[in-house]
Amino acid sequence: MIDNLPIFITLIFIATTFLTLLFFILCIKNSEVKATQQKATPIFIGLIIWLLVQMVLTLNNVYKAEVDLMPPKIFLFGILPPILTIVFLFLIPKGRAFIDSIPLKNTTFLNVIRIPVELILYWLFLQKVIPELMTFEGRNFDILAGITAPIIAYYGFSKNILSRNIILLWNFISLALLLNIVVNALLAAPSPMQQFGFDQPNIALLNFPFSWLPTFIVPVVLFGHLISIRQLLKLPQKTLR
Repeated sequence: MIDNLPIFITLIFIATTFLTLLFFILCIKNSEVKATQQKATPIFIGLIIWLLVQMVLTLNNVYKAEVDLMPPKIFLFGILPPILTIVFLFLIPKGRAFIDSIPLKNTTFLNVIRIPVELILYWLFLQKVIPELMTFEGRNFDILAGITAPIIAYYGFSKNILSRNIILLWNFISLALLLNIVVNALLAAPSPMQQFGFDQPNIALLNFPFSWLPTFIVPVVLFGHLISIRQLLKLPQKTLR
């Protein structure tokens, strides 16, 4: 863990992580497909186990040890498994059926979690454990996706005012914002890949509980966008559900 870090930052981040988990499970439980709803509990248990695994790895300094290795350990053991899981779900028929049964309104609203995440990143910058470029004062504008998510969810799905194309565009822009901060965070972390933040490297995300950001929160938000984009591309231009 990070020495001398104000406890409120750690507690708020832990709460944000479990709020992300709750939002994602609600996305599944709110499906109109009963088979999908029944997957909520085993997925919840699986994700709790994943969070515990990441906690153990981080508390044992696995990600901070031998940072000169390629690929970085956090990528190998924390980021790659969720990415491969997402790819696998898109490749198999049952996975695609599951993806297509998740309500679009829920996957859109899920993005509000990006607001507290960006505030926490700013606080971490003030504590000198991440570089400024990872905040909204630097190159990270991801908070815009979080702020606009409730608007898109409400006017797109509750009021049916926004067209499919507008919501699709919002998803692509929000996805680009997410990828932007992910790339900058990886290139600012102490590793052979580091290109930025040499004065203040991104060390926070190698410590518990902040390792949950790249290993859990980011993959969940990424998955939500991919779900939405796939569903929207399959819908007629003026039809939403």
